[in-house]
Amino acid sequence: MKPVVLLGFWGSPFGQRCKIALAEKGVEYEYREENIWGNKSPLLLESNPVYKKIPVLIHDGKPVCESRIIIQYIDEVWPHRAPLLPADPYARAQARFWADFVDKKVRPPYADASHEFDSSPLRITTHPLTLGFVYQFHDCGTRLWQLNGDAQAAAKEELIENLELLEGELGDKKYFGGDAFGFVDIALVPFVSWFYTFENCAGFSIEETAPKVVAWGKRCMERESVANALSDPHKIYETVGVFKKTFGIE
Repeated sequence: MKPVVLLGFWGSPFGQRCKIALAEKGVEYEYREENIWGNKSPLLLESNPVYKKIPVLIHDGKPVCESRIIIQYIDEVWPHRAPLLPADPYARAQARFWADFVDKKVRPPYADASHEFDSSPLRITTHPLTLGFVYQFHDCGTRLWQLNGDAQAAAKEELIENLELLEGELGDKKYFGGDAFGFVDIALVPFVSWFYTFENCAGFSIEETAPKVVAWGKRCMERESVANALSDPHKIYETVGVFKKTFGIE
């Protein structure tokens, strides 16, 4: 085993965050794809006994869990290149605020090794044979494809409001932190792969709603670290389509 190991899953924006951060720092690591469609690996269960989910960063045999914590750990352990968080305490606090906003307000269902969707509203059930995605109905991104009619329309309006808030925070800056690619960018950019699914499920254009955010996403995709980490939007859309048919959400 290499000194640095990342446990992840192809469709997890959480894991993609960690891949981007490691690439920005130039850290060599071993990537291990978790078979979260079936049994979780002994290494995952041993490394994250509390939540039993990815991503997990293992550094010199010691596990670090939760993507935003992992990113900050990477930034602190390898400070010599590409700072991910600003040095100024206030700017650092603001970056953490907006990364938290992304997780609470924007995120869709993500790769998680411990939950399975139950078709009755507002339920999350656990199962040893997970389908690999977490479903949180309070997240407007999730509700866009799980619901129909007025409920979906309300979720779309909520997502639009959240994107407009991000649009305002980004403003005319190159990245959320200014000229330097950093913490908030890493937190948000994996979700760009879900925009195609949101648009097709809810029938609207994110580029019309938040053109600066879309342009920012394209700039981020020009970075090798991002381009190599993100999922194919069409593959995500196809996977969501399978889930919708499986659970009768059509």
